[in-house]
Amino acid sequence: MAPVTRVAIIGSTGSVGVNTLRVIDALAPDYQVAALAAHSSTRKMAAQVARYRPGVVALGDASVVAEFERDCAAEGVPVPPTLMGETGLRELGGMDESDIVVSAAVGAAGLAPTHAALAAGKKVALANKEAMVIAGELLRSTAEKHGGSILPVDSEHNAIHQCLRAGEPPEVRRLILTASGGPFLDRPSDSFDRITPDEALDHPTWKMGRRITIDSATLMNKGFEVIEARWLFDFDPSAIDIVVHPQSIVHSMVEFVDGSIVAQMGTADMRGPIQYALTYPRRAGSAVPRVDWASLPPLEFRLPDRNRFPAVGLAYDAVATGGTAPAVLNAADEVAVDAFLEGRIAFTDIARIIDGVLASHAPSAPDSVEKVLEADRWARRRAREAARSRAR
Repeated sequence: MAPVTRVAIIGSTGSVGVNTLRVIDALAPDYQVAALAAHSSTRKMAAQVARYRPGVVALGDASVVAEFERDCAAEGVPVPPTLMGETGLRELGGMDESDIVVSAAVGAAGLAPTHAALAAGKKVALANKEAMVIAGELLRSTAEKHGGSILPVDSEHNAIHQCLRAGEPPEVRRLILTASGGPFLDRPSDSFDRITPDEALDHPTWKMGRRITIDSATLMNKGFEVIEARWLFDFDPSAIDIVVHPQSIVHSMVEFVDGSIVAQMGTADMRGPIQYALTYPRRAGSAVPRVDWASLPPLEFRLPDRNRFPAVGLAYDAVATGGTAPAVLNAADEVAVDAFLEGRIAFTDIARIIDGVLASHAPSAPDSVEKVLEADRWARRRAREAARSRAR
């Protein structure tokens, strides 16, 4: 009988965390919940505790512990051992009681527990894009040093991981990330400065969080994915391309030296890449809907226009510069996107602010979590100043 695989989920109350629990339900009893972590969603966490009975939980916001205890009482379950704050998230990430850590916390909060898990030699199913963007070099070196591994859950990188199994690394010519193109793919660029937040949030394909939806509109999300792919797969950024594919059926591709291209296709359901990451290197049956070939629309591919979407070039520049530059790129983008959503700057100011912050940054080696987060804080201050100077 195969041993039970114990899973810790950081960000268990978010969409990836909830879908991970659905996958574990389908894979039970071979997979079980060992630990859960969330920032402050105590009611959802208490309901998860009642159902899955984890051995330990962690709350990123220590101020909600009393609320969590009341919610557990309302669910009729005892409060499990509870870790608190960033220290608690780190401890949960590296604890011995789990075999796999699903890193699905939002933003830079996911960096510390992801690093701790890799330092403990664990397999990490990574759904936290920011962690790999801001500290990919550090996370990769930590995994190599301690015997940890990173399996991407993000659909594009999960697709690349699957496609790479078709050949050996020297046989690969390039990685090809697909992009939906966002809501302004065909909008005239001379009207970009009049784009409103509501227009930018109206994505034609996906329903996502506010920041990632704006990043899709600027194509910065694809720039981030280039950085992530560089460190996940150890490819030079010059060998990582972006192709716009509005139908979002092909999740990404790999081109080999003989001209063959292997693509990963499938329905858009996060349970697919989550299960792949949990069960790798084997595959298991799943309840993910199959592709209905009879109803597929024609598939379209085109290259992104970097003049209309300068964020793509900024991301390539940041990863080429290296060091703490990607962390600065991410932080400046988050601040600029917030300013746009609040109506304080124009859509076109997002890239201008990021460009200015990057230009004023002196990159350093990202050899610790603390150094990466210090660069993150510096960039946020500079971006806020830039946003104020451009306020409308």
